[in-house]
Amino acid sequence: MARAQKNNLTRLQIIKVATKLFLEKGYSSTTAKMICNELGISTGNLTFYFPSKEHLLAEMTDMFCGFQWEITKQETSEGESYITAICLELVTMAALCETDPVSGDFYLSTYTSPMCLNIIRRNDSKRAQIVFKDYQPNWTSEDFDVAEIVVSGIEYGLLMKPEGSVSLTDRIYAALKSILFLYGVGKDEAHAIIDHILEMNYNDLGKRFMEGFKEFVNKSNEQALLDLLQI
Repeated sequence: MARAQKNNLTRLQIIKVATKLFLEKGYSSTTAKMICNELGISTGNLTFYFPSKEHLLAEMTDMFCGFQWEITKQETSEGESYITAICLELVTMAALCETDPVSGDFYLSTYTSPMCLNIIRRNDSKRAQIVFKDYQPNWTSEDFDVAEIVVSGIEYGLLMKPEGSVSLTDRIYAALKSILFLYGVGKDEAHAIIDHILEMNYNDLGKRFMEGFKEFVNKSNEQALLDLLQI
């Protein structure tokens, strides 16, 4: 029992340090050696818990999906649909990719990692089944899984900062319209939701999300993270 607890604590210490480095220096710029040096452990000790840096990113992605969704729901007004929260979550990510290279590197890395992308699709499919069930009452869970394969492609296209003069607002409008129409949201309702989202201060919200997550991981006690990660 004591050894299992020590292993869990060591694993969580690695997660905390990796999260700090990924969100301050960038995932692509952070090496396994940098994580080991920060912790004072060997590379072999690190790979015992996480075979690769991608495995660490996957753990962080799973945590971040849950954290960001809970915070996004809190940012929507009472009585607003959770559809607004889903749209706002994506828009804040896009805004950060546009303005913050480190955050952009983190988000794009999760969408280009097969391991992380599976986690994103799994989380988003479960959420979509709750939020859009009244719009697609005949869909099965498999139908939502398939839809999220399409949606994740739309999301990745939005997060990428393209060359040229296409504005972030135009990209947001096109992406959200495509996603909402896919899930059966009517044209007028979809346009009203998107217009409302674009009036919100999503740039500031995105920054607060990222800072809030860093603080959450850094200050949470070990048991809180154990409960979150269910290990």
